[in-house]
Amino acid sequence: MSLLFSKLKENIFAMIPIIVIVFLLHLTVVPLPMEVLIRFVIGALFIIIGLSLFLIGVDLAITPLGSLTGEQITKTHKLWFVLLAGLVLGFFISVAEPGLLVFANQVEFVTEGALQSHVILIMVSIGLAILVALGFLRIIFNIPLFKILLVLYIIIGIMAMFSSPTFLAIAFDASGATTGVLAVPFLLALSVGISRLKRNSKASEKDSFGLVAIASAGAIMSLLALGFFTRNLTLSDTLGLDEPITDLWLPFVLELPVSISDTLVALSPILGIFLLMQLMGFKLKRRPLFRMIKGFIYAMLGLFIFLLGVNAGFMEVGQLLGETLASKNLKWLMVIAGFFIGLFTIIAEPAVSVLTHQIEDITAGYVKRRLVLIPLSIGVGFAISISMLRIIIPGLELWHILLPGYLLSLAMMFIVPKLFVGIAFDAGGVATGPLTATFTLAFVQGAANAYDSASVVIDGFGMIALVALAPIITLQILGLVYKIRTRKAGI
Repeated sequence: MSLLFSKLKENIFAMIPIIVIVFLLHLTVVPLPMEVLIRFVIGALFIIIGLSLFLIGVDLAITPLGSLTGEQITKTHKLWFVLLAGLVLGFFISVAEPGLLVFANQVEFVTEGALQSHVILIMVSIGLAILVALGFLRIIFNIPLFKILLVLYIIIGIMAMFSSPTFLAIAFDASGATTGVLAVPFLLALSVGISRLKRNSKASEKDSFGLVAIASAGAIMSLLALGFFTRNLTLSDTLGLDEPITDLWLPFVLELPVSISDTLVALSPILGIFLLMQLMGFKLKRRPLFRMIKGFIYAMLGLFIFLLGVNAGFMEVGQLLGETLASKNLKWLMVIAGFFIGLFTIIAEPAVSVLTHQIEDITAGYVKRRLVLIPLSIGVGFAISISMLRIIIPGLELWHILLPGYLLSLAMMFIVPKLFVGIAFDAGGVATGPLTATFTLAFVQGAANAYDSASVVIDGFGMIALVALAPIITLQILGLVYKIRTRKAGI
């Protein structure tokens, strides 16, 4: 019960700023229908309860599964098994990621079914799986992370040159959506489990980070590749929002079977992998075995409640707020609201909490959690503001920001301490969790839908990509600050 209370408290405090922003806008410039506002509050309550239960499941089952699997894989000393395990685990962890489930459904909704959610899920998961296997090889063969990232982003840059603006935005968004509350702790635990078996403790510390960053690149590549084969696809350019449903509970009833189906499809394969590994290698005793099974039950129940809250009550308000602000031509308020939504949602992201705690633990307190959170949150706030500027300013395209941003990020890798390179690129994936992929994405797309010169598909997507870029830059700057301070201190 103490663990549940702790998670509930954490998620309540995380959700309060978003609720306050919604009510402030409701009472001032964007009055919302009462049934929509009540549904939002119910949806927020469902998200708090769902995320709390899901995170308990992650602590009890998913993270231990990652650590046990990482150690078990390495003990085999068989390269083919390491690669196969990376492919299988990467695929099913990606399919189960809540943020990606929501994002894929939103892509299908915005494109009116032209890009179906299961296609997005499968393509992203294949890309992530291949790159997770590559990440395992990097750890085993001691390949420097910055060299891998440099090659990967050069390939991505070349692919992006031949990509349509639509797929560019969706591809970079998917890379952030796929690394959230489930994938991050699992991938971090996997990388720690493998790297700890090394004798060199310094190498082990550096190798504990970077797998999330490499995996994120796989998601981008897979969807850019999908874009090459679907060049003639005609995509809708409006959200096609209906009038708000007046029946308070009807949206929850309609979403009930969808949420159950998504939950079972997402988590059943991972449970199956655990049971198979238990028979073949783990051989856990009764108590830890039951503890992990209980964790999977918590995770399934939590994911179901979370998805129900998001789809039935939460995203609707984000879309309405963005649409109303844009339709009233309140440009300055769109940018300011975007900044504060970004600032607070990143603090609320559960995966950010997982990563920052792990950074502090692995570096033995050398890199403080709070010092990571401050540049992270400010960077994400500016990223959402820039997303709103893309809607307001005609001709400001996503690549105008991503190209110089990633060139700067890649150049900084050569002068930033290598530990911070891994932390920064991992944080780029972690920053885009379930709250960013739901409320914030809905807010930006609602604004793009109402703004005359904007495109929902081109300008509505791309926000997650900018959020993923911001921490890569700000945390590498933090690394430079640490490097300068260390030199001055003569350490």
